[in-house]
Amino acid sequence: MKKRLLSFVLTTAMAASLLAGCGSSAQQGAAAGNTAGTEAASSGDTAAADDGAQAADQDTAADGSSGEMTGSSGEVGDNDGKTVRIGVICSLTGGSAIYGEGAQNAVDMAVEEINSSDSEYKVEIINGGKGVDDASDAKQAINAYNSLMKESPDAVVGCFFSSVTLPIAEQASKDNMLLLATGATNKDVTLKGPSIFRDCFIDPYQGKMAAQFAKEKGWAKAAVIYAKDDDYSNGLKDAFIENAKANGIEVVYTGECTTKDADFSSQASQVVANGADFLFYPCFLDTVPLLVGAARDAGFEGAIMGGDGWDGSDTTGIEDKFENCYFTNHYSSEDTAPAVANFVTKYTEKYGTESLNACAALYYDAIYMLAEAAKNGGGCDTASLVKGMTGMTFTGVGGTFTLDGNGDPQKSVAINTYEGGKVKWLMTLSPEGSKE
Repeated sequence: MKKRLLSFVLTTAMAASLLAGCGSSAQQGAAAGNTAGTEAASSGDTAAADDGAQAADQDTAADGSSGEMTGSSGEVGDNDGKTVRIGVICSLTGGSAIYGEGAQNAVDMAVEEINSSDSEYKVEIINGGKGVDDASDAKQAINAYNSLMKESPDAVVGCFFSSVTLPIAEQASKDNMLLLATGATNKDVTLKGPSIFRDCFIDPYQGKMAAQFAKEKGWAKAAVIYAKDDDYSNGLKDAFIENAKANGIEVVYTGECTTKDADFSSQASQVVANGADFLFYPCFLDTVPLLVGAARDAGFEGAIMGGDGWDGSDTTGIEDKFENCYFTNHYSSEDTAPAVANFVTKYTEKYGTESLNACAALYYDAIYMLAEAAKNGGGCDTASLVKGMTGMTFTGVGGTFTLDGNGDPQKSVAINTYEGGKVKWLMTLSPEGSKE
């Protein structure tokens, strides 16, 4: 992987312009304790009927016939049309601030690397090089997006959460703006229009891989506890249950909670009473220690697993209870692939390890993807970037993947576990299911 990444660095130079703001309805509720994102995401979905017309408009723009799609400005002209101007949106405050910190650091690092090469294209992060804060809130995320649009970016990167990304994707499609989502795993994000892409896997795929992992480990009776007020949690729950049954795993109990719950003793007792040997908890990092603690206190000794929302969970004081716990993620910092090792080494030297999370890796890859899109499309205006992004095959920290017809990557999934309370890479599952 590193070979292609380094080759790309040497052949592509860009100065990036940072746009902040990210979110998903599930992540918003869990990490920030906010319900506005779910409401906004729901209202955004009501505009789905407009997608056909928006897609037609986008097709016209992608052919380079629409001036609105260029996103160019006087600054681009000053650079002879060789600078991709990028807006970045991420969560910089609240319960998800650690994600935003990683995103900002990774974007800074990618920009420095790209622009120090001798490539034809440069990148610039608008808003003074800083990401705009979405505060894990859908309304604030839209405000962040609108503030960036005033600077006429060529592309926007974000967000990390689906609930805040969905309304932005809706608006970006109307604006014929290229949006490259990072951690927004809700399947509907890229369906908003042909200018919407992402570099993370989608919830149905993540749930499928979790069920496949459970089957490979020989667990036969699964319990599921999910947050009923969170889109992310609902999506993973549905995908896991469907694939668990297809793999011969019996779902013996399905329990509900909310993103604001702090007591899981009742659900945990039902998991034990129903004889489950595996518990799937597709929720976010702030409630994970509470759930794991409650399950172990109830006498549950089986495996507990979650999705990428577990990344960064605090195990302090209950390290032993996280034994036999697992989660799917976009990458592992312990992966021995050259591209991963290179990223981890450089990031750690610059920023330490506290914010070295999957969010950082996804934003890092996103900047490189836009640089490659400019090269592929033959220009840094939005239409050229959309052309260069469509069907792209890319190698980066998240592995080698190709964007499908919806703009979604078909990529490997890292399975992480815990040893002494610390995250430990266990294996990587490819789209075909084989272990790497």
